[in-house]
Amino acid sequence: MSDLAPILQGFFRVKLIQQKDASPHTISSYRDAWRLLLHYAHQATGTPPERMRLGQLDHELVTGFLRHLETERGNSARTRNNRLAAIHSLFRYAALRALDDAEVIQRVLAIESARTDDQEVPWLTAEEAAAVLAAPDRSSWVGRRDHAMMAVLLATGLRVSELLSLTRTDARIQAAGSHVRCTGKGRRDRSTPLDPATAAVVGEWLDSTDGRSGDPLFPARGRTGQRQLTRDGFQARLDKYQKIASQEQPSLAGKRLFPHLFRHTRAMNMRLAGHDVSIIALWLGHQDVSSTMKYLHADLKLKERALDRTAAPGQQLGRYQPSDTVLDFLDSLSSPTRE
Repeated sequence: MSDLAPILQGFFRVKLIQQKDASPHTISSYRDAWRLLLHYAHQATGTPPERMRLGQLDHELVTGFLRHLETERGNSARTRNNRLAAIHSLFRYAALRALDDAEVIQRVLAIESARTDDQEVPWLTAEEAAAVLAAPDRSSWVGRRDHAMMAVLLATGLRVSELLSLTRTDARIQAAGSHVRCTGKGRRDRSTPLDPATAAVVGEWLDSTDGRSGDPLFPARGRTGQRQLTRDGFQARLDKYQKIASQEQPSLAGKRLFPHLFRHTRAMNMRLAGHDVSIIALWLGHQDVSSTMKYLHADLKLKERALDRTAAPGQQLGRYQPSDTVLDFLDSLSSPTRE
């Protein structure tokens, strides 16, 4: 067995699982990154992973792997940076365990993350959200489940991993103070309130379905019984409902309906209602308020109100409207000069 295999096993079993008590999502992300890297290294060097040495994963091979992610796999810069973070984490772990490869380790750790562009935050308007919620056929079991899932996402802004991991006991439906409890990033527990309409939808779903307290709140229906719905399964349902809702709201045809879009919508609705960024961060489970600042920059109406406050006294406020196109054309013509 090579020197890489015990380092790899120790990194996952000792550091991530035992020492850091990393979440299953973190472990899966790091596992996928290293699986891709070792598959690429096998093709590049001809050495199978079980015989590969740490020194073979040098600066040139790792940078070639990162280029492979962007050019051949079509990954974004953010995905590329996430893979690099997983590689860096293991190499820092190996720095005290593979002293003979210290130079290789330092050169890999010196690889910098790619710059990423700040993209505009997408979200659903009130009309689009209503059309999406109305898309499922609530006369069927699957339709009622999907409607309840999307209603909870819009009301709470949960991450998709948090939503799919909810159990029946995590939903507390009561006369006052209905909420759901979840475990988010960093294994931080939080409770998120439900508005009366969403609480009624969840309560109706619980009353119409059977299950034990520890069963998934929104299970996948199959022969294996009450099992958790997968991300891909949920995304497939959203793809279907986008086509249906687009018939009612054509603007949805130009948007991609994905689980995090509901989270953006919840945050933007709170921002437009005047809630402070710190409150939104607390609601969404952000550890750092800087993660929530993107919703402040995306609030065009807030920027317009700030611009209106800077208007000169007596100046008429409002958004600029272009003049009539025909009159604008005539105004653009230069007057003939007289001799």
